[in-house]
Amino acid sequence: MRRVIVSLIAALLCCGADWADVATPAPGPTQSIGFYSAGCLQGAQALPLDGPGYEAIRTSRNRYWGQPVTLEFITTLAEKMRAAGQAHLYIGDIGQPRGGPAPTGHASHQVGLDADIWFERQPGPRLAPVQRENAKLRSLVRADDGGIDDTVFSQQHVSLLKTAAEMPNLDRMFVNKWIKERLCHTATGDRRWLRKLVPWYGHDEHFHIRLYCPPGNPNCQPQADYPHDDGCGEALDLWFRKAPITPPVTSTPPKPYRPKLPAACTAVLKAP
Repeated sequence: MRRVIVSLIAALLCCGADWADVATPAPGPTQSIGFYSAGCLQGAQALPLDGPGYEAIRTSRNRYWGQPVTLEFITTLAEKMRAAGQAHLYIGDIGQPRGGPAPTGHASHQVGLDADIWFERQPGPRLAPVQRENAKLRSLVRADDGGIDDTVFSQQHVSLLKTAAEMPNLDRMFVNKWIKERLCHTATGDRRWLRKLVPWYGHDEHFHIRLYCPPGNPNCQPQADYPHDDGCGEALDLWFRKAPITPPVTSTPPKPYRPKLPAACTAVLKAP
């Protein structure tokens, strides 16, 4: 049921397919333009589909484009996990070649500074191309949404999240409320990294990194700051008092949500 609800939310947030129709990046220096959920990306760079400690999955979506700082974050995190003896990471969506709204799956990922990293860990050889499109990606949360699935969750996930949270350029990471709660109850020592883990709907099969606007990107709009504590108090408790999401009952398909993009994005989309 949880995955059905998340899919419905994604459908409500879906946007036009014109940005998805463009297969190559816009020329020019790399620039994030606008906000994470209402913007575009000039001069995007592609994440190599295979690298030390990671492999990209669902590559047919052509959403492995981003800012150089994002690609560096991913490759550095993967190297750290490989050095720690962990299985390679599965890297999901970063952004489209010119950013912008995606037709399915995301409201954000529009300026090349977001990326999805899956919790699934599968030691051994890399996936065959056909397997990458439909990889087994287990949730860390029980199917009844009643807590962490301890048959899947492991200390390796804790290490992965902590390592990512302590890396430079990270603004925040989105995780499921149950994951945040488990870490709030079990993390010891220096807990400052917990602040970076922000609860959000879904995010039980993957976590979502969001980086700061890089220097030299004057048209990139930063996200508002958030409390500087560990986020384990009232802010987390509110997530457990929220009413469950219920899909709207209607026979009319919802109209796609189309964010108003900066004027400069028109040139990015139309560039040869």
